[in-house]
Amino acid sequence: MTVRIQREVFDVGQLNDSLQANDPGVGAVVNFVGYVRDINQGETVAGLFLEHYPGMTERSLQTIVDNAMARWPLRAVEIVHRIGPLSISEPIVFVGVSSQHRQAAFEACAFIMDYLKTDAPFWKREDVASGARWVDARDSDRSAVARWADAQHQATTQRAPA
Repeated sequence: MTVRIQREVFDVGQLNDSLQANDPGVGAVVNFVGYVRDINQGETVAGLFLEHYPGMTERSLQTIVDNAMARWPLRAVEIVHRIGPLSISEPIVFVGVSSQHRQAAFEACAFIMDYLKTDAPFWKREDVASGARWVDARDSDRSAVARWADAQHQATTQRAPA
């Protein structure tokens, strides 16, 4: 399980390969790569600047990984998140998981990414024509996290003795 914060561009292929790493128990690898896009909220974006709180960010991401591992039988998890100035089309984040089965891998990858968007202490500033602006988590990001909490509640309720 690896959590890294870095300024340098990462190698998606190398990260993806590390999730299997000749582990014969791996039946599925799923990853997500987020890129800097050229438009957000109807405005053209010229670039991003990402900040974080050293130490706190890594602990937050590790907690997200620990929670995912408690929910699904994961073999490996890789999170790499970049900070500093980023240009259009550059990769920002890699989240990858491996598991014996695809459903666990798909769900865990989505879970980690959803919580990363809302709970990890990163601050994103977009450079747009009207100036620089700080970007908050979207309502859709918060809704995505709420569905995981609802699913956990439903699973706990269904297991509870009558």
